[in-house]
Amino acid sequence: MNEIGLRADDASVAQLGLANVDMANWNLYPSELVEDCIVLNQGNLTDSGALAIDTGEFTGRSPKDKFVVYDENTKDSVWWGDVNNRFEADKFDTLHNRMLAYLGGKEIWVRDAYVCADPKYRLNIRVVNEFPWSNLFAYNLFLRPTTAELETFKHEWTIINAPGFKADPKIDGTRQHNFAVLNFTKKIILIGGTGYTGEIKKGIFAVLNYILPHEKGVLPMHCSANIGKDGDTAIFFGLSGTGKTTLSADPNRKLIGDDEHGWSDTGVFNFEGGCYAKCVDLSAEKEPQIFNAIKFGSLLENIEYVDGTTTVDFTNISKTENTRVSYPSHYIDNAVTPAVGDVPKNIFFLTCDAYGILPPISKLTPAQAMYHFISGYTAKVAGTEMGITEPTLTFSACFGKVFLPLHPTKYAELLGEKLKKNNVNVWLLNTGWVGGKYGVGSRIKLSYTRSLITAALTGQLDKVEYGTTPYFKLNFPKTCPNVPSEILEPKNAWKDKDAFNQTAQQLAASFVKNFDQYASAANAEILAAAPKVEVTA
Repeated sequence: MNEIGLRADDASVAQLGLANVDMANWNLYPSELVEDCIVLNQGNLTDSGALAIDTGEFTGRSPKDKFVVYDENTKDSVWWGDVNNRFEADKFDTLHNRMLAYLGGKEIWVRDAYVCADPKYRLNIRVVNEFPWSNLFAYNLFLRPTTAELETFKHEWTIINAPGFKADPKIDGTRQHNFAVLNFTKKIILIGGTGYTGEIKKGIFAVLNYILPHEKGVLPMHCSANIGKDGDTAIFFGLSGTGKTTLSADPNRKLIGDDEHGWSDTGVFNFEGGCYAKCVDLSAEKEPQIFNAIKFGSLLENIEYVDGTTTVDFTNISKTENTRVSYPSHYIDNAVTPAVGDVPKNIFFLTCDAYGILPPISKLTPAQAMYHFISGYTAKVAGTEMGITEPTLTFSACFGKVFLPLHPTKYAELLGEKLKKNNVNVWLLNTGWVGGKYGVGSRIKLSYTRSLITAALTGQLDKVEYGTTPYFKLNFPKTCPNVPSEILEPKNAWKDKDAFNQTAQQLAASFVKNFDQYASAANAEILAAAPKVEVTA
């Protein structure tokens, strides 16, 4: 029954406990899903042909409502705490049965898909959706089996997604009415009470973050990746606002993927078959690849229109700043198919340092790479209040703390092993401020950042003299083509050297304080790479 475009009362959903559904729409084409949304009054077509929908109450993920089932398989392996909230196995069974009962008598949309572009690590999944637009999202984001593969398709993991089902915390053991619960033993993800499609994507990402390092020796990564003309692979890690998507989108390099990848013994592979891009202030000039991908088959979330038209107003964030679009990878002209690359030659950790302390670029030792990987630092500029702005530090372990079922040191140590084995260059790239902190110094020009990346990728930075920063002991190049040498050494770029020392100490102390939560599980090599909090003349 695993055919494309099947509309029937499908007995094969009985194995999912859904034999009493009114209609099972199985592996519909995007055009059919779009039609269903419009007929059901759940979405509208924009003038570019994309489908626009509203996700309802939730326009982003809810990390506090993500749970992992606690059982014999997970009790000693999962990193329990505020990231992985414990959920009892019996409560899972109750919630699961209540969701199945809720879907009884309803029309549902089912999709067979898989993740991991490397066939050796392929994981087949079955997604059951209450709404057709959620199923379109699954089509766009996951990898799509061929017609022949669907004939013999067998799934390993199941996602049941019912935005209209609201949990009762007293009965179900949830925090509130929305939830995402992962059961690694039964291989089921339950998502309810929220229409935000990102919960579907990140649920599977969390699964891969558990099974790949735990069982396969593969490092899962929250990063973008591309390939140069000579076949060299580069990886870009970074939190929101650091430039991960912008800097990996290079017309001279082919895109492997924009968000989630695995690093095996043989190379890098994309987990997904599509992109889920932010849309705020999107324009053809700023992000032409993303802008041009918004066409029929793409799914826009929570956008607004220019008055009296069906033209999207990407500057309008009245519903949310997290306006999004999903589309399949083949909507990007320079995307690699299959989405795999060789072992990376260069890795970039992107940080927007609003304190102006970190160099525009520095080359990390393997120990420093592991330390900064666990730290996952960036700084955001807070919202303006009464004309006053202050930078806000943000640390997210492995540049994706909320998606980690295992302790961050597990990923860092695996990263370190791969760096040493393959002699990979790791660069810490500051896309933030130089010459002073936010409000005093200036933001590093994008053209300078691109020149620094190009110099690193082409080996030009292997031929120049390096200096070392105080406190963080980072090795930085003293010269780089097309970049003013005076901005490359942070302290020299500051007019007030005493202010630099004071600010640098504060930032170093923040790193040390943040790392305290991981220190007991970190090895001596990682601990030795911590910044030194000391007075330097």
